[in-house]
Amino acid sequence: LGLVGESGCGKSTLAKVILGLLKPDSGTVIVSGNRPQMVFQDPYGSLNPAKKISWILEEPLRMQKVPKEERKKRVLAMAERVGLSAEHLKRRPHELSGGQRQRVSIAAALIQGSRLILADEPVSALDVTIQKQIMELMVQLQEELQLSILFISHDLNVIYQMCDRVLVMKEGRIVENAETEELFAHPQNDYTKELLAASPEL
Repeated sequence: LGLVGESGCGKSTLAKVILGLLKPDSGTVIVSGNRPQMVFQDPYGSLNPAKKISWILEEPLRMQKVPKEERKKRVLAMAERVGLSAEHLKRRPHELSGGQRQRVSIAAALIQGSRLILADEPVSALDVTIQKQIMELMVQLQEELQLSILFISHDLNVIYQMCDRVLVMKEGRIVENAETEELFAHPQNDYTKELLAASPEL
């Protein structure tokens, strides 16, 4: 599910409400199963710089009281699933590339078994080649693990490639909600038309 809108319209605030980091002014958020997890725009800022990748991925499992040997198996399996090796697990965040750090962030979001991932501009800080790799990885994981992903982005090209359905937000309100192909081909709301017109490269 894509969420688009100009900067400051409330996209990231909505994600924080869903995560429980902010309380809504009204209404209720109902979450089924494990808590949603977040993949941030800047993986370097969201990963502990003093710890090795293996520690970062193990920490959520330690909090769940998962036995040590089981933790190590799950961490290695998840690392391999997102395209990281056992060697990467021995490094610290500053020793990885931007794309590798984002793979760590995705692994950290999935390691507890969450089936709802909130991805807030997860590829905007990466160069185009790495963007494509991370987007393909997220699509693959979504299919393999049957995930739901709320994909927040201001980049309509990315939204078009990634999402089945799109919400358009303006000033904290959803002004349009449609299947991706339908929204791009036949936008109904004037604001949606403005957004599409402002992206001539589409």
